[in-house]
Amino acid sequence: MPTTSLSFFRRGLAAAAIFSLLPALSAVAADKTLTVYTYESFISEWGPGPKVKEAFEKTCGCTVDFVGVADGVALLTRLKLEGEATKADVVLGLDTNLVTEAKQTGLFDTHGVDVSKVSVPGGFSDDSFVPYDYGHFAVVYDTEALKNPPKSLKELVEGNPDEKIVIEDPRTSTPGLGLLLWVKSVYGDKAADAWAKLKGRVLTVTPGWSEAYGLFTKGEAPMVLSYTTSPAYHMVAENTDRYQAAEFSEGHYIQIEVAGLLKKAPQKELAKEFLQFMVSPGFQDTIPTNNWMMPVAPTSEPLPEAFGKLVSPKNTFLMSPEEVAANRKAWIDEWLAAMTLK
Repeated sequence: MPTTSLSFFRRGLAAAAIFSLLPALSAVAADKTLTVYTYESFISEWGPGPKVKEAFEKTCGCTVDFVGVADGVALLTRLKLEGEATKADVVLGLDTNLVTEAKQTGLFDTHGVDVSKVSVPGGFSDDSFVPYDYGHFAVVYDTEALKNPPKSLKELVEGNPDEKIVIEDPRTSTPGLGLLLWVKSVYGDKAADAWAKLKGRVLTVTPGWSEAYGLFTKGEAPMVLSYTTSPAYHMVAENTDRYQAAEFSEGHYIQIEVAGLLKKAPQKELAKEFLQFMVSPGFQDTIPTNNWMMPVAPTSEPLPEAFGKLVSPKNTFLMSPEEVAANRKAWIDEWLAAMTLK
């Protein structure tokens, strides 16, 4: 065989060998699974989860496995129960009210993410937790069922007990915890009295946001604890202005949601890639019209017009993570006693 022909023959064998390995290499990549603990509404059919999964899997050569629990506080509870045996790589859905308590578990690592393009009200920044969205809590009401919504927290607390509200449990839910801190921010030492007055208006207390909002939209109550951004969903997806957020004169408590990296993450490098992806347009684009919250970093498109019609709080409440960690148990006990839910 001529030298040139032998060279081509050898190259052909090498190429054949490489191509024969490609399916195996692809299978190895596909065998990588990133496990992300989050809350149920994030991974619902209409939530950001499906789009986030599709977008990240296109670049990572991996499978994203979302594991859902009822709400954000339940995430922290599950992590405490699992401890170092947890299978999670990333926890997505805690908020700033929980980060100090989360750090105290010793389960989280520094993330090393470039957050130079991240901007949130108050400028929250942390080496263990990456913000990915934010929104102000609000009482959302049905304009067809409630003609005179409360214009302040005081009016909500002291209003007509026949006009009910659905709220979330602060022991399991970040919105429920947010309302607890909102009431404490406004009423201080008189918070227990405020809860005792409000309990007559509470139709029920749900474990998480999804259940509460579902009851509200089914007409079980004319009000629900949600977000100033919630009406945007109805405007954009349903083309209706029926559901609106009440603007409270005292101001509104803000929620900044975060994600963190587990120290013993089975796929640690992949987890870091995912956290960096979270502050890119590929993730942030899903936030306004899937999670119905405000993005923390640039998106590829402007916000929908409906977001310009939303309540813009004139005053924002936000306690430090340290203050919340130091008082959460006592304030929940105060809430339980006032609401007689023990």
